[in-house]
Amino acid sequence: MDSIRNPFAPGAGTPPPDLAGRDELREALRVAIERARIGRPAKSAMLVGLRGVGKTVLLDRVRADAEAAGIHTIRIEAPEGRSLPALLAPQLRQALLRLSHLQAAKDIAIRGLRALAGFASMLKATYNDIEVGLDYDSEPGLADNGDLEHDLQALFEQVGLAAKAADTALVLFIDELQYVDEDQMAALITAMHRTEQRQLPIVLVGAGLPQLRGRMGNAKSYAERLFNFPEIGPLPAAAARRAIVKPLADEGTAIDDDAMDQLINVTEGYAYFLQQWGYYTWETASASPLTLKDVNQATAIVVAALDESFFRVRFDRLTPKEKRYLRAMAELGAGPHRSGDIATGYPAKVTSLAPTRSSLIAKGMIWSPNHGDTAFTVPMFDQFMKRIMPGEDWRKS
Repeated sequence: MDSIRNPFAPGAGTPPPDLAGRDELREALRVAIERARIGRPAKSAMLVGLRGVGKTVLLDRVRADAEAAGIHTIRIEAPEGRSLPALLAPQLRQALLRLSHLQAAKDIAIRGLRALAGFASMLKATYNDIEVGLDYDSEPGLADNGDLEHDLQALFEQVGLAAKAADTALVLFIDELQYVDEDQMAALITAMHRTEQRQLPIVLVGAGLPQLRGRMGNAKSYAERLFNFPEIGPLPAAAARRAIVKPLADEGTAIDDDAMDQLINVTEGYAYFLQQWGYYTWETASASPLTLKDVNQATAIVVAALDESFFRVRFDRLTPKEKRYLRAMAELGAGPHRSGDIATGYPAKVTSLAPTRSSLIAKGMIWSPNHGDTAFTVPMFDQFMKRIMPGEDWRKS
């Protein structure tokens, strides 16, 4: 098979050749954004799911859909160790500058830039990673109290007023939102609540791991009423089949039914894994149609590739105690598992492992579906842990 023509895209956030199984959600988000543009009530959305389900890809596709419809957007990723104000300020500046070039919104957008100047100047002492160009002097009393929750509301109001004057909407796309500190999360939720109360055309589309729902609820109790939380999971069999069959067909290539069934089985329908197995099955095959033998030969290559990249990059961030905790989890299977069962396998008291569990949650490695339960955020990580820490020696470390 011609490697140049390989249609699959195995990368972090890399758009697949066919975004199968997400049309209904894309349409729901399109409707919400358009309702916001015309001043109708519209819920923002938080896309939640495990690693590898395609949240980032979906986030970027929805953004492309919005921009194609003339909606203004900003896109940020919330990595560990960066403050939300530092991430938002430069992007909001760009949005306000774009709006200021529209005659209908010019004056309001300039006032928004003055609000941004006050916001950045007063909060820089608290969030010293804020770096943003200031195009206008601040306006005394506008978003300059030095209190994030109050000032972010004022800033969002000015941005929303500018977008409304321009007869458009602004959509904030924020990936990895679970890494935002709780006080900053609370300020973001409060600001979005205020724009909804004033029916201003600002929509927030976030993405994060499953614990995001709980973290937002802890930050502000009304978050679950303010946002929709669509769960992004593995693709149903029909959508998983389409994600493989259509790109192959576009290249004049077919796949045997038993080979396709095996691909669905080994990938468990996870979008990222479908792209990995599709890519290496193409590379392994010598001719169309792709066969079960091709899939099986590709599997060893895929597992090695995942171990060295997708899984290993997460494993290397862990402390020895955290690795041992995850290995104890893996011994029990994919999960979720009760904390007491993990402690028994470790072995240690549940209370002594609580800090380790908390640090793994903070790192985005595990989450708690229910009180006392623990589950991996990375699909198939239990299998990887058994491969990288085989045997029983891990119990003695």
